[in-house]
Amino acid sequence: QVQLVESGGGLVQAGGSLRLSCKASGVGLRSYAIGWFRQAPGKEREGVSCISSDDDTTFYEDSVKGRFTISRDRASDTVYLQMNALEPEDSAIYYCAVDRALGPYHCLASPSPGDFQSWGQGTQVTVSS
Repeated sequence: QVQLVESGGGLVQAGGSLRLSCKASGVGLRSYAIGWFRQAPGKEREGVSCISSDDDTTFYEDSVKGRFTISRDRASDTVYLQMNALEPEDSAIYYCAVDRALGPYHCLASPSPGDFQSWGQGTQVTVSS
């Protein structure tokens, strides 16, 4: 059973940066694709970015492309989401999750929450204007 913990959220001014971390206990992340999702008040959870399980290829939702970078440090078994040029519209609770696939999972599109599991408690990101 994978248990995920997100960290790194906070309050930042528009244009600022934050780096979110996703770390697992119980089972390592190495064999999983990792998705980052966010949920703002009154809105559905949406996929932001994804890193594939085997070759670490990545995918970004259009609104964050060029501003966010997902990466995996296999030595520490941690996945990061570097967020630059933050905008008030980025304010949300950010979650990471692992894929449900029985085999390799390739991130070819925005991650769908239904394809992922083992959600962490989330980390709050607030961007002030």
